[in-house]
Amino acid sequence: METPQTIIKPPSGISLGLRELWQHRELFYFFTWRDVKVKYKQTYLGILWAILQPLGLMVIFTFIFSRTLKITTGTIPYPVFVLSGLIIWNLFYSSVSHAAESMIQNATIIRRIYFPRLIIPGSSILVSLFDFIMAFIIFLVFVVIYKQSIGWSAILYFPAGILLILVSALGIGSFLAALNLKFRDFRYALPFLLQMLFFASQIIYPLQTIQQTWLKYLLALNPVNGAIELFRAPIAGIYPDATILLLSIFSSLLFSITGIFYFRKTESYFADII
Repeated sequence: METPQTIIKPPSGISLGLRELWQHRELFYFFTWRDVKVKYKQTYLGILWAILQPLGLMVIFTFIFSRTLKITTGTIPYPVFVLSGLIIWNLFYSSVSHAAESMIQNATIIRRIYFPRLIIPGSSILVSLFDFIMAFIIFLVFVVIYKQSIGWSAILYFPAGILLILVSALGIGSFLAALNLKFRDFRYALPFLLQMLFFASQIIYPLQTIQQTWLKYLLALNPVNGAIELFRAPIAGIYPDATILLLSIFSSLLFSITGIFYFRKTESYFADII
């Protein structure tokens, strides 16, 4: 009787390997829970660090931009306005930066056993989502403190905004994770690129205040702006700008498909170059 053999082949054609990811879905839980425990192990404040960062930036931006530059935010109090943008931005920033470094940090396990490599940057994003949930609770507390009403459309818009961020972060993070293995320079350039993207996002200012139409639509290609647009719509009691939203969704899907496809096409030699 012949011994059964398992043959592992790289994805063919334009396959993103989603079926294989579903077959190994339990690994998402184990990698995510491991990273959450490691992240807050031997920290005195623990999960509070996920809350203190956006709160600290909110205080600074409120003092500088609200009182000095007199930025108009409509019916939303500026602290609520800027905090809503910061928690979305932190979800994107944390997801992309951690996913980009995830393959290097898990080099040992990648060299030893086979599993869908996309699980590693994917689980890094789930860790960032865990931090976001903690910050989101504090955001709701501030909404109550400032007596800011939230429309029922939040049931749809809030998850849609979060999903838009996660989809784009997975694509960009996976792309950078693959590039980081071959060109380690990207890990040093990434903080600078993300800092530039921060000021291109409508966190401390509303995108509608930009007078140049071409510039506003160019910034709308930033998926963070579309997510923030969705997130703030039920708070302001208005519909999100359709043009900004469509451009952001388009760029998000483009980043996601391109990034995951590149990751899947190059993962066959990760163990050789890591």
